[in-house]
Formats: sequence, structure tokens, C-alpha cells
Amino acid sequence: MDETRRPDEPPLQYVERLAREKASTAAAPDVIVIGCDTVVVHGGKILGKPGHPEEARSMLRRLQGDTHEVATGLAVAGFKDGGLAVESAVDVTEVTFLPMTDEEIADYVATGEPMDKAGAYALQEYGGVFVESIRGSAHTVVGMPVHLLPRLLARFDVKLNAFERAG
Repeated sequence: MDETRRPDEPPLQYVERLAREKASTAAAPDVIVIGCDTVVVHGGKILGKPGHPEEARSMLRRLQGDTHEVATGLAVAGFKDGGLAVESAVDVTEVTFLPMTDEEIADYVATGEPMDKAGAYALQEYGGVFVESIRGSAHTVVGMPVHLLPRLLARFDVKLNAFERAG
């Protein structure tokens, strides 16, 4: 799907739109679909997934020793009353990075981990060692604000205990 940001589209509207489009695209009768999208926002600029290692290094240099926001859009899509319905929300968490040396940044980028992550890091993986603190939900930073999910599912008359556990 095309994830191009619209001109002058604010970050929170952008991630909510993408989450809604992802969920809508996969929706089918008798199926509830969850879509998410995450961006890192620093100094008013969206830092998406880096296109190459130098861009990842540049992003990490910007983030190191400073605070940024992570915004994740969450959408639930399904059919009700004969048509497609989509419910959505956005959550924002502040993340503060420790100062990082150029060597630490280079070593981290060399792992390849930053290349498919918004803002060039993953809190839940090795990149988490550079995070000094968070203010908000860690789940939002990881890319799935699970605390919002029960309320959105309830709009489709679905409760979390309705899902089967595997194994």
C-alpha cells in the first residue's frame, strides 16, 4: 500500500490514516482486522524508516541525548450493519535517548536492526539500550498500543476473551 504522506498532513493524522487504510484493505465479512502504523517525531519532523545506513546514522545522531515522540495509529475494521466500519485511535509516547557516541551509532546500524524501524531503532530489541526513559506506553513505541484495543473491539461487540489462545 502507498504510505506517502499527504502535503501538510500532521503526524497524528498521518498514522491514523495509514492504520485505517491498512485495516480497511484487509477487511472481509466475518473477520475483524487490526491495522497499525508508527512514526517517530523529532523537532516537528517525521522520521520514518531509513532508506540506507547513512540515513539511519543521521536519525540516531539527531535522537541521541534528546527527547522525541512516537505516535502509533491503531485501527479496527470489520463489517457491521451490512457495511464496512473502521474505528481508530492514536497514542503518543515520549522517549528520551541517552547520549550516544559515533561508534555506538555505527555499531548499532551495522546490526541491520535500524533499517526497517521508524526512527531507526527498536525499543524491544538492541536499540532499547539507548533509551533512558519513556513517558507513556512502551507498547505504543513497539507499534501496537494494546491498551486502546479493548475499547475499539468493543465497538464491534468483541471482547478480548472471545479470542482463542493457541497452544
